[in-house]
Amino acid sequence: MMQPSETVEMQEMAQPAAPPPQSQQRDVEARFQTPSQEPRERGCTELFCIAMSYILIFLTFPVSVCMCIKIVQEYQRAVVFRLGRLIPEVKGPGIFFIIPCIDQFLNIDLRVVSYNVPSQEILSRDSVTVSVDAVVYFKVFDPITSVVGVENATESTKLLAQTTLRTILGTHTLSEILSDREKISADMKISLDEATEPWGIKVERVELRDVRLPSQMQRAMAAEAEATRDAGAKIIAAEGELRASAALAEAATVISQSEGAMQLRYLHTLNAISSEKTSTIIFPFPMEMLAGIKQSASNGQQNFPVQELVQAALQSIHRQDTIPATASSGGSRL
Repeated sequence: MMQPSETVEMQEMAQPAAPPPQSQQRDVEARFQTPSQEPRERGCTELFCIAMSYILIFLTFPVSVCMCIKIVQEYQRAVVFRLGRLIPEVKGPGIFFIIPCIDQFLNIDLRVVSYNVPSQEILSRDSVTVSVDAVVYFKVFDPITSVVGVENATESTKLLAQTTLRTILGTHTLSEILSDREKISADMKISLDEATEPWGIKVERVELRDVRLPSQMQRAMAAEAEATRDAGAKIIAAEGELRASAALAEAATVISQSEGAMQLRYLHTLNAISSEKTSTIIFPFPMEMLAGIKQSASNGQQNFPVQELVQAALQSIHRQDTIPATASSGGSRL
């Protein structure tokens, strides 16, 4: 058997949802209300005016035909008012007839209109002033609503685009404005479309065309980017030197294991120097000989012939360095 609590819950679930408040329901109905298609009752004055117009058309038949026939283009629709009252049927495209003197009509263009939003000075969320240009593409999808629902639907949409652009961009930071343009454009399109739908306007697309920064901010951002690049370059150079030192250490180990490797390296260096057509050749001096000379001098031993020759060569080289150079640059090659 079912418990009493379960019975109550099932009864509550079976009951329909509570209707919305009457005020909200009236607002929704008023927002999406369309003109009634049922014929309205005509007063005596209206019937009299219509009858007199038909009589006038009949009496001036050849001439009145030109005044009764109207033409609208394929991309246009005509909204007709008869004695100030809206005719629910939209006329066009092509030929349609009106009653002179009592009918008035408005041509509504259904093509997409591109509106260039003027440059707006906007304060972003991180307190940076930027100038933003945007382009809004919209069109009229309900001619009757665009005429009856708002005084000037096109101008109202343009003004709304300016305020919406300032409102949405004010909630984003500078980096988001520069990097997330597509997302901001989509948000702006949704906001505009929701606001202009009761006016018979459909927003097709919104694009942020240009974002301009103050000159001081541009210089600061350029300095920041340059400092970032310099820091990255130094890190890369340090990593390169680290890898080069490891490679040099490995190369020194390989050269030390072969007796002729140093001589081959020396000959390769001489070949590289001679290819540049210079008048100077550098001869490497073995450091082991200097170590032997220093050790013998410290022990007070007599110099060997080889050591004497080395010392004499060093003294001559020292004297040549101290004498001012008077010869031309094209000296003899050693």
